[in-house]
Amino acid sequence: METDKVTLEDKGPVALVRLSNGVTNAIGPDLVAALSGILGRVKASHGGMVLAGGNKFFSIGLDIPNLLPLDRSGMRDFWYAFDGVILDLFTLPVPTACAVRRHAVAGGTILALACDWRFAAPGRTLMGLNEIRLGLPVPYLAHLMLRQIAGDRNAAKLLFLGDLVDSETAHAMGLVDGIYPEGDVETVAVQKITQMTLYPKAGFSAIKENRVERVKEHFETHREAKTKQLLDLWFSPSAQRLLEEAAQKF
Repeated sequence: METDKVTLEDKGPVALVRLSNGVTNAIGPDLVAALSGILGRVKASHGGMVLAGGNKFFSIGLDIPNLLPLDRSGMRDFWYAFDGVILDLFTLPVPTACAVRRHAVAGGTILALACDWRFAAPGRTLMGLNEIRLGLPVPYLAHLMLRQIAGDRNAAKLLFLGDLVDSETAHAMGLVDGIYPEGDVETVAVQKITQMTLYPKAGFSAIKENRVERVKEHFETHREAKTKQLLDLWFSPSAQRLLEEAAQKF
């Protein structure tokens, strides 16, 4: 199955889902809608999933130039949709892996965090959450996932400093599970998930439900207040100025 923004390729029982929104795979409303639809198909018909990106970027993050013109209501709608697709990926009842061959920045890192496994290419394959440099909080669901995966101390370093780190540093911090040659990353990810599909599906689904439920419940309890907080800061004069500057780099 293919859309303008996301493609799905069958790899036996595993769905290889590829972001295909131009060179940067910037995340906007159309990509979120396409990914949401494909996740529904994966849940219904596949035993596992690998999420992949392009040759230069896994994803550059949010499509800031196209999100900036949205008013508060439009941005709120986008944010609920984005959080929704991240939560769907995080709670998908089949094993998932993210194959990061090239940079996964901000929203790209958030997509990677939502998968069960993360495999990356060596060298300057950059990951990180740089929202603080735009005067914004890291989205609350991503904040919770990061703390669960990397631990509180490493999460604090990534959240407070906003640094983009190379894959070796990400691996040392627990953000990445393995580093492989760029040409092998997707193959390794597919092999890992294929192996996991051999386990009884009901057992895996129950184990995963137990793993994600605390994050899911905490996020849903505070979702409205945290979304308001993010939107208040997004539309603040200082953040708008920094976002305008960031948009010039796209």
